[in-house]
Amino acid sequence: MSARPLPHVLSAPLPPLSRLLVSVALTLADWEARRRGRRALARLDEHLLRDIGLGEDHAAREAAKAFWQD
Repeated sequence: MSARPLPHVLSAPLPPLSRLLVSVALTLADWEARRRGRRALARLDEHLLRDIGLGEDHAAREAAKAFWQD
């Protein structure tokens, strides 16, 4: 099966407001993923942390970061 080219409307650049909204949505999604990941990391016990190569101190520091921090 061959790929069909996208219609011109779908391949055109987004208007500035739409680009801004997409950027905000992607940032919010990134922040939510960090929040979920850090909450999950905080729940891991010492054995599981060793399995993934992290010490308790490192995991605690990472889990304590705010969602917007990289």
